[in-house]
Amino acid sequence: MRPLALFPLLAASLFSQNLADFEKKVTEFTLANGLHFIVMERHEAPVVSFHLHVDSGAANDPANASSTAHMFEHMIGKGTTSLGTKNWPEEEKALAAVEQAYDKLEEERVKGRRADKAQIERLEAALKKAIDKANSYVDPNAFTKEIERNGGVGFNASTALDYTNYFYSLPANRTELWFALQSEWTAKPVFREFYKERDVVREERRMRVESSTQGKLIEALLTTSFTAHPYRNFIGWASDIENLRAKGGAEFHKTYYVPGNMCVGVVGDVNPAEIKKLAEKYFGPIPAGPLPPRLVTKEPGQMGTKHVEIDDPAQPFLMIAYHRPEGTHADDAALDVLNGVLSSGRTGILYKEQVRDKKLALGTQTIPQFPGGKYPNLFLYYGVPNQGKTVADLEKNWEEIVAKIQKDGVDDATVKRVKVKMRAGLLRALDSNSGLAGAFASTWMEYGDWRKLFTDLEELDKVTPADVQRVAKTYLTANNKTVGITVQPKKEEAK
Repeated sequence: MRPLALFPLLAASLFSQNLADFEKKVTEFTLANGLHFIVMERHEAPVVSFHLHVDSGAANDPANASSTAHMFEHMIGKGTTSLGTKNWPEEEKALAAVEQAYDKLEEERVKGRRADKAQIERLEAALKKAIDKANSYVDPNAFTKEIERNGGVGFNASTALDYTNYFYSLPANRTELWFALQSEWTAKPVFREFYKERDVVREERRMRVESSTQGKLIEALLTTSFTAHPYRNFIGWASDIENLRAKGGAEFHKTYYVPGNMCVGVVGDVNPAEIKKLAEKYFGPIPAGPLPPRLVTKEPGQMGTKHVEIDDPAQPFLMIAYHRPEGTHADDAALDVLNGVLSSGRTGILYKEQVRDKKLALGTQTIPQFPGGKYPNLFLYYGVPNQGKTVADLEKNWEEIVAKIQKDGVDDATVKRVKVKMRAGLLRALDSNSGLAGAFASTWMEYGDWRKLFTDLEELDKVTPADVQRVAKTYLTANNKTVGITVQPKKEEAK
């Protein structure tokens, strides 16, 4: 199951009622342009949470422009044509001038060796001047301040490989504010301070990958595991980020931010009829637009174990990845249970075997779905060797654990315990309006029906010890494996 697909395990216990009772509190409707809303009444407190789910993420980044989805997400805090500017008519002209200046610079750069270096310097200076002028019209943080002034909390956004989310909560008597702000930004985002924000995204890559041992190893592992599919794009390449253009962001918005590719979850102290009126008033005028193109690239089958290592003087790491099917596959629930058997805290096999008893690892874990779930992805194991132990020690023991499960299976009591623990964890994850709003939107986009929040529970309950053993045999194989390790840099011999 995708991370959000674990939500189904909780629904019945969370509300102590059956699906029919739950449906009484949920209203859903689709606007004429294709934008779908799912609304749940929860009147315990006068607050409401909103969750806009866009069914496109970093896997949809254009060629030569990785991190476009991430950059576009950063634009949400920059505001709209009516909020975040000191003078929109003049700012609009200045933003257009920035792109014109950038076009001229690119016209010279594309000449390669024939480019005039002195002309490039002049054009770079002109671009900087245009950017500075456009930035002079910015009213910093006006968008977020307006939300905060009206009691908004939890304002945030996130970009995954499969999707992009925008979410926050407001007092119930400020519900219309969300519709006014979000609809204006969704219909016509402003690429305000785009190049300033591009530097922020570049710095994020520097911190999360270039200055992080784990980040560097994850990127190396993904680019080795995936030769064709966009899941090989962990965060975005430095050279791509440094050359992203605002007009590229506009094209991305035009392609992927169409109403039929989005869903809104609303949970809290609301009147569904009023929510529908507001949706029609603010989001209804947005043109429908064609649905985005399908991502058709498929990862070719792996034909043997792959290895990758990176030099790093820090703490050694071991990562092992196995190709597995997409989150909607019939084996998904069994793979989740296998993950729980291996890595459910102190009761998991890995902790007891590698950390507690044999003291091979300082920490170890599995992730059943990585780095995304919409498409075939990876079942991931990673571990940090204990002092005096090596990645080879960890890998050997991991292979022994996998072989034992494949040969002997797991007992029924263990499988039952894992299911109970998964439900308890999900109860904590969804005990909020925001969590439910996000679950509604993501589940509807993936399955076309939020009721999968309930029916997937039945699929989990059907998982047997034999199923867990079968998926271990099917997917945790040598021909399906990629091993990534960090090694100490070799010391240069004195001459």
